[in-house]
Amino acid sequence: MISIMTAGCLTEAMAREVTDSVDVSNGETVNVAFGQADKRDLMGAVSTVNVAELLEKDYHTGATDNLNAIIGGYSGTIWGQWPLIIIDGIPRNVADVNATMVETVTVLKGASAVALYGSRIIITTKRGKVSRMHIDVRANVGLKVPKAFPKYLDAASYMALYNEACRNDGINERYDATTIYQTARHSNPYRYPDLDLYSSDYLRKFTTTADATGEVYGGSKSTQYYVNFGMNYANELVKLGEADKNNTKNFYVRTNVDMRITDWLKAQVNAAVNVQDRYWGRDDFWNTASTLRPNWFAPLLPIDQMDQNNSAIRDIISTSSHIIDGKYLLGGTSTDLSNNLATTMAAGYVKYRTRNFMFDVNIGADLSMLLKSLSFKTVFGVDYENYYSEAYKVDYAVYEPTWSNVNGRDMITSLKKYNEDTASSNEYLGDSKYRQTITFSAQFDYNRTFNDSHNVSATLLGWGYQTQQSTDANHGSSNYHRTSNVNLGLRAAYNYQHRYYFDFTGAMVHSAKLPEGNRNALSPTVALGWRVSQEKWFAENVAFVDDLKRTASFANLHEDLDINNYYLYQGYYDTKGGWYQWHDSSAGGYTASQKLGSNPNLTFVTRKEMRFGLEASLFDWLLTIDANYFRYVMDGGLATGNNTVYPSWFSYSNVNFLPNINFNKDRYSGFDFTVNLHKKVGQVDASLGLAGMYSTAEATKRDEVYSDKYQYRVGNPLNSQWGYVCEGFFDSQADIAAHAQQTFGSVKPGDLKYKDVNGDNVVDSRDQVNLGRGTSPFTYGINLTLKWKDFTLFVAGTGQTGAKGFKNSDYYWVRGSRKYSEVVMGRWTEDTKTTATFPRLSTNDNSNNFRNSTFWLYSTDRFDLNKVQFTYDLGKSMFKPGMLVKGLSVYVSGESLLTIAKERKHMERNIGGAPYTRNFNIGLKAQF
Repeated sequence: MISIMTAGCLTEAMAREVTDSVDVSNGETVNVAFGQADKRDLMGAVSTVNVAELLEKDYHTGATDNLNAIIGGYSGTIWGQWPLIIIDGIPRNVADVNATMVETVTVLKGASAVALYGSRIIITTKRGKVSRMHIDVRANVGLKVPKAFPKYLDAASYMALYNEACRNDGINERYDATTIYQTARHSNPYRYPDLDLYSSDYLRKFTTTADATGEVYGGSKSTQYYVNFGMNYANELVKLGEADKNNTKNFYVRTNVDMRITDWLKAQVNAAVNVQDRYWGRDDFWNTASTLRPNWFAPLLPIDQMDQNNSAIRDIISTSSHIIDGKYLLGGTSTDLSNNLATTMAAGYVKYRTRNFMFDVNIGADLSMLLKSLSFKTVFGVDYENYYSEAYKVDYAVYEPTWSNVNGRDMITSLKKYNEDTASSNEYLGDSKYRQTITFSAQFDYNRTFNDSHNVSATLLGWGYQTQQSTDANHGSSNYHRTSNVNLGLRAAYNYQHRYYFDFTGAMVHSAKLPEGNRNALSPTVALGWRVSQEKWFAENVAFVDDLKRTASFANLHEDLDINNYYLYQGYYDTKGGWYQWHDSSAGGYTASQKLGSNPNLTFVTRKEMRFGLEASLFDWLLTIDANYFRYVMDGGLATGNNTVYPSWFSYSNVNFLPNINFNKDRYSGFDFTVNLHKKVGQVDASLGLAGMYSTAEATKRDEVYSDKYQYRVGNPLNSQWGYVCEGFFDSQADIAAHAQQTFGSVKPGDLKYKDVNGDNVVDSRDQVNLGRGTSPFTYGINLTLKWKDFTLFVAGTGQTGAKGFKNSDYYWVRGSRKYSEVVMGRWTEDTKTTATFPRLSTNDNSNNFRNSTFWLYSTDRFDLNKVQFTYDLGKSMFKPGMLVKGLSVYVSGESLLTIAKERKHMERNIGGAPYTRNFNIGLKAQF
């Protein structure tokens, strides 16, 4: 079955690489979907970045790195959708190319741009040139330094505060004073453990990276070639056991060949191979580091502190397969039969292997002998990715010690064993997966100018791809439905003297996700443009404007991107969906029941968009501006609750007759902009760019019923954060008695107090309100380039403002006996009730305190200094004719250097995973 998806995301600016001035000179082209376009005639929110030029001052490895500092409104996703990545006309992953392979990246965002192609990013790789052979070599080495680690309490502090939690709950204290004292003085870290998994005992101070790339290109008039080959390497922070060897290695080769077969027939052949090997110890170290209480047990038990007169202990030592460093047995408890620390030291490793092969061929024919300016092009591609793992795994025993004091010395007098040791010297094949994509496209292009004034172009296009991948890692079974996408479309464009523009695009779409009879639809778009600066009356009266173009576009797209599965129109039964009872309820059995109703009228989601744009260059190309206002409506989003359309008795108990229906409606609006300033002052060539977007997304129609008007999602932002209004802490039992009853469990002084919003004297789910946006409405990027002689400084940063988030990870929501972080030091007590910053401690889950509310709310406003690079290009005078080396550049750079935010410490801290890092790099590029 075939699913056609043509909807992209909202209109944005046709941003250009910000450090270059805009030139509307005739003949300059940019890469777009399925071909090239005259830069001055671009319509429909198309943003292009010349990555090859950007790398000369901003070295990076990812093809789309730092685009959010250059393209207004781009932040990795396009209007919340992950865009389809097209590499040389083939749907692929952005990781399939290294930035050094890439010539340009084009982002399609407006509806008129994506009607034929869908929401996507177009990546075009480098091609050969008619020239002698050139060889470019680039090498880099770098360090990644952690920004911050979580701060957890030491073992003695944890035990003391847990005892306080016991007292708060009216139960006996868990830890005795002697244990706390001995732990605090570190008298014996094996008997009285105090684990700090973020210490240098377990982690390196930094990790290292290295990469090297070679490029070879050249060719004759009949054949040009481009070859890119290289590798990169990175290790990991953990230095414990097998994790000490953790690393990732990548090797890649890409070859692009262009051939002129005859005067009217050309061909391109592209092939690439990516090989990734990853070595990984069997552990989940970061999860353990954030959850294992510091006093819980000692992961290593020293043999020299064991009673050697105990025959049982001697037998364990002599028969153990896992004596660590010849000195330790693995520790554990009855509730910790295995642990990630022991796993990484004894259980083995996994070697992950990924092999990716990409091949495509492009045939282009000039058909001017049939009709002047007519051409034909077809592309066929096959990609295959295979993943498998080679593993080595053994089981291990852990031991729970009994400690005693023998002759004034701590000694383990008995060991309780859990699990059994196994030994193996053989690797085995682990899981395996594959993905295969086949792509085909064919198009006729017509591009002609009549009487030097009338520019006409048209494209008739058919293209599609199909991806099949395994889903069962153990059995290799494939998806029942392959992911398929097919488009048939027509684009016709006309402009008069590059002054007046008219574009029409129409796409016939088809979706197998919909019922028969509703699977086809037409998606039309119209775009208009007017280059005002070419009007005589304007040029004579507004001399400071070099170029000014106004655009408008209107679209009505049909898409199934928001229909996330097949057969959602088809009702079904569950053979064990219900339970019936008989014999006075003493017996019963399963019964079939309906789980979803059918809807034969289910249809596409529609996107109706209008967009108005302005492009301007001022003061002899000193300043360029590209700004757009956009507004679109998504209509027909699927609703499944059916609270207002069907009677409530259509759904009861385990029976549901309600179907999926096209009901929801959302409205998006805002503006985006790109402003570039380019000025040469003396010997300094300076460029400054600012890109950004302000946007709102609002629910305008929902199938919903709430008792209180303020809880309706209609009229609120789509990304609203809902929660409770916190009024502080209960400071006494009298305060609790006088307040509205809270329904989230029993409360005591020191617990959070919530506002009774609806005044019914009960605090429950009806008192949740909209506390702010979860996604920033305003995002922006800034970049600066300064060139002086052979020196170049490049700086890029991004920011966001206007959104809220909740501190609701386990680091902040410290429940029961979970690991205590630094936040509990501000806990509520009778002595700190006026200064407390955290609720009272409890050994229970205390669900009253740990739910989204203004108490845990914070601003996500931030500015990040993403990149600083300083480059020195050795002067041309150093390289004489005939020398092997033709050019040499050296550079140093830093990434993720600085975050400016009120909540910087929170934003720079990663809980349960590897820490965020600041990255430093030194590299060189040589030309031969």
